[in-house]
Amino acid sequence: MTSCPELAAAVRNVAASDSRNRDWPNLARYREVNRSVGPVDVVFMGDSITDSWAQARFAENFFPGKPYAGRGISGQTTPQMLLRMRQDVLNLKPKAVVILAGTNDLSQNTGPATDEEIEGNLQSMGELATNAGVKVVFSSILPTSAYHVNSSLGPQTSLRPLARIRAINDWMKNYAAANKHTYLDYYSAMIDGQGMLKAELSADDLHPTAAGYAIMAPLAQAAIDKTVGR
Repeated sequence: MTSCPELAAAVRNVAASDSRNRDWPNLARYREVNRSVGPVDVVFMGDSITDSWAQARFAENFFPGKPYAGRGISGQTTPQMLLRMRQDVLNLKPKAVVILAGTNDLSQNTGPATDEEIEGNLQSMGELATNAGVKVVFSSILPTSAYHVNSSLGPQTSLRPLARIRAINDWMKNYAAANKHTYLDYYSAMIDGQGMLKAELSADDLHPTAAGYAIMAPLAQAAIDKTVGR
C-alpha cells in the first residue's frame, strides 16, 4: 500500500512534470521581470550555479552595484537555455553574456546528451548572441568531487564525469579562441591536488559555497572587462 508521504511525493512529481511539459524551457520564470528590468550591461545565463549566485544568500558575491542580470534556472540543460536566449538575454540588449552551462546535460536532466550535442548548443547560443551584437564569454564547466557523497544519488564524479567536463572545456576554450569569444576558466582555479572540486568550495560536490563564488567573481569580472573592452 502506498503511504501518504509517497502519494504526496508522487503528486508533486506529476505536477512538476506537467509544468515542465507545458513550459519546457521555463520562459515564465523571467518573463515579467524582463519587462521591467533597467539597463543591463551583462547577462549571466546558466543553471542552478548561476541561479543561486544571484540570490540573497550569495548576493554579496554577485557584483553589487553592477548592472548585471542573473538569468539562471536550477536544473536546466543547454537545449533549454538555447530556447531562452532571445527572451532572457538578447531582448535585454546587454553588451555581453556570460554562459555557464553543460553540467546538467552530463547528468542527463533532460535525457542523454553527447559531448557534441552539448557543444553544438553552446555554439548556437554563441552564434545567436554574436548575430545580435552581444559579446560572448564561455565559462568552463566547474569540476565535481566526491567528498560529500549523497548515497541516494552516488558521487557527482560519476553523475558528471571529470573526463567529459575536461573534454567539453577544452573544446570550449578552442572554440572561443577561434571565434574571438572569451573563455572563462573557473575549472583550473577550483580543482585540488586530486583533480576534483576543492572540498571547501562546495557542500555537495557540485554547487559552490560562498567561498567558491568568492573565487569565481573576480575571474568573471576580469573576463567581462576583457570582453567588453575588446
